[in-house]
Amino acid sequence: MLNRFIFFLILSFSFVLTSLSEAQNKQLKIYISVDMEGVAGVVTGDQLGPAGFEYQRFRKFMTDETLAAVKAARRAGATEILISDSHGNGENLLVEEFPDFVRIIRSWPRKLGMMEGIDQTFAAAIFIGYHAPTTSLRGTRAHTFSSAKLTRVALNGKAVSEAVWNAALAGHFGVPVVMISGDDALYEDIRPVLGHVEFAETQKTISFHSANCLTPAASCRLIEQKVTAAFNRLSDFKPFILKTPVTLEVSFKHYRPVELLSYLRTVQRIDSHTISFTGEDMTEISEFLEFITGYSADIEP
Repeated sequence: MLNRFIFFLILSFSFVLTSLSEAQNKQLKIYISVDMEGVAGVVTGDQLGPAGFEYQRFRKFMTDETLAAVKAARRAGATEILISDSHGNGENLLVEEFPDFVRIIRSWPRKLGMMEGIDQTFAAAIFIGYHAPTTSLRGTRAHTFSSAKLTRVALNGKAVSEAVWNAALAGHFGVPVVMISGDDALYEDIRPVLGHVEFAETQKTISFHSANCLTPAASCRLIEQKVTAAFNRLSDFKPFILKTPVTLEVSFKHYRPVELLSYLRTVQRIDSHTISFTGEDMTEISEFLEFITGYSADIEP
């Protein structure tokens, strides 16, 4: 009888040790998509591209804000982090400054755009340096995917920002967005849709080319705090999932792309500047948008 008791005691203890080991080895994968217009201090084209006189400095600030999110996520238990460099040419982040456990997606084209690499294995998504949509009346550098070409992007009849679009892509894979950084106009946009996601307000918008900004160091501290807060309540967040099939509407600044796209039998021309396309899910919608905004007959090589 005693031997049997000892046997079951050892068996139970082994089960507990196995469970603890499995819990310790469980992967906590985090996806971070990084834009630049919502980085503290960004207000004009001077910060946003290689030709801008402040660009090199603001690449560093963009990198620092991303690292702040990485550090906080790592402290909270993240075992893998995939970062998408999603601004401009996709070659902005200073890759040498990141730790070895991070992987970084760079440049274009990508079928899933700013969310390339996302799948169902990720526990959460974080958006750094995001901004208000092109339909915003006051957001600093407000646009949706292309300030030069597009005036509105809508999903299932509702105009969306890049943050909401990318949250829908993450939601397709069952991944919730838990933390976002950017200006106060962006927060006004996402709150009705994404609920009480943790938000780091890096600046208060004054106009399209002006903002009341945090310093880079203060912005990084705030991002760390908000990522930490998000991890402390991960179970509160739910994926943002759109009803399928998904209908996309895109309004262009010019007539010709709308006219030409309407030649495709899967595309409907709604008005002089707007086309509509219906896809099976967000991945098909993403692929379609990436094509119509990225294709040109003279692309080389």
